[in-house]
Amino acid sequence: MGKIKLKVPATIANLVCGFDILGMAIHEPYDEMEFKLLETSEIIIRHKDSFSLPEKPTENVAGVVLLKIQEYLNLKTGFEVIINKKIKPGSGLGSSAASAAGAAIGANELLGNIFTKEELVYFAMFGEELASGVKHADNIAPCIFGGITLVKSSNPIDITPLNSPDLLVTAVHPQVEVKTSDARQILKKNILLKDAIEQWGNIAGLVAGIQNNDFGLIGRSLNDVIVEPIRSILIPRFNDIKENSLELGALGGGISGSGPSIFMISEKEEIAQKIADMMKSVYNEIDIESFVYVSKINPSGIKIIEN
Repeated sequence: MGKIKLKVPATIANLVCGFDILGMAIHEPYDEMEFKLLETSEIIIRHKDSFSLPEKPTENVAGVVLLKIQEYLNLKTGFEVIINKKIKPGSGLGSSAASAAGAAIGANELLGNIFTKEELVYFAMFGEELASGVKHADNIAPCIFGGITLVKSSNPIDITPLNSPDLLVTAVHPQVEVKTSDARQILKKNILLKDAIEQWGNIAGLVAGIQNNDFGLIGRSLNDVIVEPIRSILIPRFNDIKENSLELGALGGGISGSGPSIFMISEKEEIAQKIADMMKSVYNEIDIESFVYVSKINPSGIKIIEN
């Protein structure tokens, strides 16, 4: 196999209360990545998009992952990668994770599927480290495994795929930028024990609700008392979006990753669409352009669309 093309989905990390441990793949937006195996050891990165991302392998999220795989295997062959990025960098929808996970999957396919999914997550985390300064797997894991994933540990890697309930996700990406590195810097270094206990209960309740298709429990558990109260100040009209969504019938939701995107989960498509219209309207009122997506949970993650 000398060439392959992938469809790499956006992901929503944290799922409100599960900071750095829970993530979910959705169908839209998505990146397209084309890979070609080279006879030389060169790594070539090209972009079809207009985001002006670095193409030097050591400065590119996908390039760093390929370099790590190359080093690990002592490869004499290289890769050419063409990236058409539709997940905007800094959106909070797993843009860097898509490039990193896509690079790991693409290389693995061209090399004959020699790595486990956990090993692919390991390599992809080097891309996330380049993007945010931290090796976190909450976006990478659902991108590679599909559906909803629990990252019990990133070192050693311990990932559990969870159930994918038949729910709708509405996500809005207001066109303002929140860098993951900046969003991490404003977090509290210490938290109260009572807040930690409440957060642990919400995480446990959310995982139980997901596994048992208990939508009421999911809704009651989508609450964050540690991260969201701080990060939400970076996102225009966040509280309005959340309150209006709940009034329209959403089970709950919050910040997607580090923001500025916001996601809401609903049981019915009718409710999801009403929330999408409301989100667009809220940002139109303050002259902020936004993109809105309505999607079911993506159970497969990265897909091969050509080989």
